[in-house]
Amino acid sequence: MKQRLLISVRGRNEAVEACKGGAHIADVEFPASALGTPYPLNIMTVRKALPRKMLVSTNIGERQLNRSTACQAALGVASSGADIIKAGLANLKYKDACYLGGNIVRTVKHWFPRKQVIPAIFADTKLRKIFDPIKGGPKLAKEIKADGILIDTFDKECGKGLLNYLTLEDIKRFVSHCHKNKIEAWLAGSITKEQLPNLWQTGVDVICIRGAACEQKGKGRFGNVKANIVRELLIVVKEDKNDRR
Repeated sequence: MKQRLLISVRGRNEAVEACKGGAHIADVEFPASALGTPYPLNIMTVRKALPRKMLVSTNIGERQLNRSTACQAALGVASSGADIIKAGLANLKYKDACYLGGNIVRTVKHWFPRKQVIPAIFADTKLRKIFDPIKGGPKLAKEIKADGILIDTFDKECGKGLLNYLTLEDIKRFVSHCHKNKIEAWLAGSITKEQLPNLWQTGVDVICIRGAACEQKGKGRFGNVKANIVRELLIVVKEDKNDRR
């Protein structure tokens, strides 16, 4: 399975920069939160600006209010042009996550059977006590027939990233469980360029980047995605793949 780099973008201009830099997936989001929701017309504009072979993803937020609104939102962003729909399941125990996540997957697949649905769960200490992403994530994705599962960090303002909460051994175990269940393993959470080589070596399918792809130091996730920076991130991926041959 091909490893892919996802770059989160605010709109058309950043999406074009991500494409020029060689990113595999352009993720339309509003970067104020972990899975900040974008305007549907923005998703459509990004989809039209990119070559068909480049995938567009988006999301419906970190938390879902209820089944009806979550399913409506997922169907709405799928209709807006997203190839991949991410749905945060924060603050839900396993049983509740299965119920809500299963309804989201079923809704999207009914109208768009070829589009991917990726539930998102979180590594932050408080949320991990409610739902353990390592043990429960792959099991959840298999049960609800999702295409994969994303582990992210919920709090983007605390200065901590994914590797502050999980070890590389945790992530290797997560990836192994995902692949045994024939689902994709996705990672996000303030991941830096320096962390990429070790993370790629875990066998993860998709790594999601925002801040590390932006210029304007000090602005973090609200900097601007630039093609030359994305290209540098991809060089790290290629170097790591060469090392593993």
